[in-house]
Amino acid sequence: MHSTDQEIKAAEAERDSKKYKQIEFMMNKVGKTFDGIITGVTEWGIYAEDEETKAEGMIRLATLEDDYYVLDAKNYTIVGEKTKNKYSLGQKIKIKLVNADLERRIMDYEIVNE
Repeated sequence: MHSTDQEIKAAEAERDSKKYKQIEFMMNKVGKTFDGIITGVTEWGIYAEDEETKAEGMIRLATLEDDYYVLDAKNYTIVGEKTKNKYSLGQKIKIKLVNADLERRIMDYEIVNE
């Protein structure tokens, strides 16, 4: 049990250090647009990853102003109630980095409509 606990802690520390370095690297790129891919969907947002650097951040559903979006968990999709626009796991999108907060260890993106 002790070895398993230590291995879990080591994996968490590695993830945390990678996230820290990603955010540190992206801090001077706020405002830039990237090719991204959706890596996760939740009821509060979409996780997206910059394809070039693999830096992952969140697109909060509250920032999607064209519609009210809800989670279709069965299909790993966010769907607009009126427009029926869909954002699905694995979908390629254009994203803009709007926030890189090293202290809070978060990056926020927004979707760029082409």
